[in-house]
Amino acid sequence: MFQVAYTDFTELRFADGRRKACLIPIIGHVCKVAYGWAVGEGPDPDLALRAWERAKETFQQLGIPYVGTIIHHDQGSAFTGYDWTGRLLLEDGVRLSYALPGAKDNPEMESFNSRFKEEGRSLFLDAQSMAELAAVVDSRMLYYNTEPRHSSIGYLPPLTYIARLRSGSAEESLP
Repeated sequence: MFQVAYTDFTELRFADGRRKACLIPIIGHVCKVAYGWAVGEGPDPDLALRAWERAKETFQQLGIPYVGTIIHHDQGSAFTGYDWTGRLLLEDGVRLSYALPGAKDNPEMESFNSRFKEEGRSLFLDAQSMAELAAVVDSRMLYYNTEPRHSSIGYLPPLTYIARLRSGSAEESLP
């Protein structure tokens, strides 16, 4: 149920479109939960690892073991260097899956990023600093995890779906 997650960097425009930042979310394949995310200046291993640390906190809060989880992403330098691979593979026991070159082998993440950016566009543009943008992203991720209903998980919000799985009232056989 929680064995696969996706991630990738995407650009966010803020400060009335004059500035740009980088967002990296980590999204569960089946449950659709945004486990972790981080916002920063650019797509580097430190930003990716900040998102991973937040994801680990979420896994722990939800009682989900992350050892053995497959994280699927592209082959960018932030994901192929030792900082990322060493931490996830050697320290945390996570397995890595690399997309083929280009944006066509990680459609779940591309879809999430495009929807997330479109739905929050005006809020992101209103943020005038990186700190304000990070607060807006935090708020939007909380909203994403608790409000929108996803057809692939029985028209439930992601955290509600997990709670129902735990109580035995959700179908574990959903794709």
